[in-house]
Amino acid sequence: MRILVIGSGAREHSLLTTLAKDPDVDELHVAPGNAGMDEVAKVHPVQAASGAEVTALAKEIGADLVVIGPEVPLVAGVADKLREDGFAVFGPSAAAAQIEGSKAFAKDVMAAAGVRTAKALIVDSTADLDAALDEFGPMFVVKDDGLAAGKGVVVTDDRDAARAHAMACLEDGHPVLLESFLDGPEVSLFCLVDGENVVPLLPAQDHKRVGDGDRGPNTGGMGAYTPLPWLDDGAATQIVDEVVAPVAKEMVSRGTPFSGLLYAGLAMTSAGPSVVEFNCRFGDPETQAVLALLESPLGEALSAVAGGMLADLPPLKWRDGAAVTVVLAAENYPSTPRKGDVITGASQDGVLHAGTGRNDDGEFISAGGRVLSVVGVGADLREARTQAYEILDGVRMRGGHFRTDIGQAALDGRIEIPKV
Repeated sequence: MRILVIGSGAREHSLLTTLAKDPDVDELHVAPGNAGMDEVAKVHPVQAASGAEVTALAKEIGADLVVIGPEVPLVAGVADKLREDGFAVFGPSAAAAQIEGSKAFAKDVMAAAGVRTAKALIVDSTADLDAALDEFGPMFVVKDDGLAAGKGVVVTDDRDAARAHAMACLEDGHPVLLESFLDGPEVSLFCLVDGENVVPLLPAQDHKRVGDGDRGPNTGGMGAYTPLPWLDDGAATQIVDEVVAPVAKEMVSRGTPFSGLLYAGLAMTSAGPSVVEFNCRFGDPETQAVLALLESPLGEALSAVAGGMLADLPPLKWRDGAAVTVVLAAENYPSTPRKGDVITGASQDGVLHAGTGRNDDGEFISAGGRVLSVVGVGADLREARTQAYEILDGVRMRGGHFRTDIGQAALDGRIEIPKV
């Protein structure tokens, strides 16, 4: 297969390196890519959200499969344009991508499907905001009702902070979603979905706050690990049965069947798994850890979904052990990240590129907020953590920062699902 991957982050770098191991994949392309991907794929400077440009590139290279990584091109309908031109695509239509693109749409689907989720209220006027806030608390959850790269959510017990975030969204012309706070640890479960057919991958846990101990503002994700030692073996099946399968069935019934990767972000509450959010694509940084343990050919799996043949895919095989992803971020991330700093040690095994470029001397430099993802794999979580931080110790970048506690709470046995 000749495969074109759309995107430029560590998620796409992970997809490329995993696809390269598939014996049936003999040519890889990526657009727009980044400076670290040229060793595994041919990089093309194409706008990811332009259906016309992506389709023209797919025609030029004769792509057998196009894999769309980020949410923006999916919500923009790039998959629709490619399918109209006869290409096999891994990624949902624009209509189905609204499961991530609109929190209100997702809530409506969940209500119709009978899926457990937080109490929610859409606010589209500053005049209604204070009365709405009175219905929530003492922990406030305020979400931008749209795409915000994982940073449009504020969870706080400070009403003034919650109000300020909501006002900022409303003043930008975006409705906000107020939600009740869900107790319990969060889980990310990626599922291959083809209509009503659902195949789960390994559950993972993201670390959204910028600082150790879950302090500081939300980010796009500072690290992840898989599997989850505190989660029962049957939890993934329960989540599929109670959450993902009903949502997939409801989307089929609405005439917007989902085809691609449906990401369920959940809180494992005392009442059972409850949805925090859905995403319409592989998550970052969980993908980097999950795919590190995949032994089955990834190209085969993605092609099965794109071709409507997921029901015929052999059971996925996974490597024993654990994987940990640690994100190296630029100075000032997630606010206004500093760019242009030289990076050394970025060509090691286990280093995946996200926000990187090259200077005139050919050196890697920072070019975004989350600059690199470092992935460690080991026989258990302790060993995987050790390997990830040993690799990261060999990377240097002025002002770079990372969390030192990815997976540590699980390793210490400090994560528990609340009891009824």
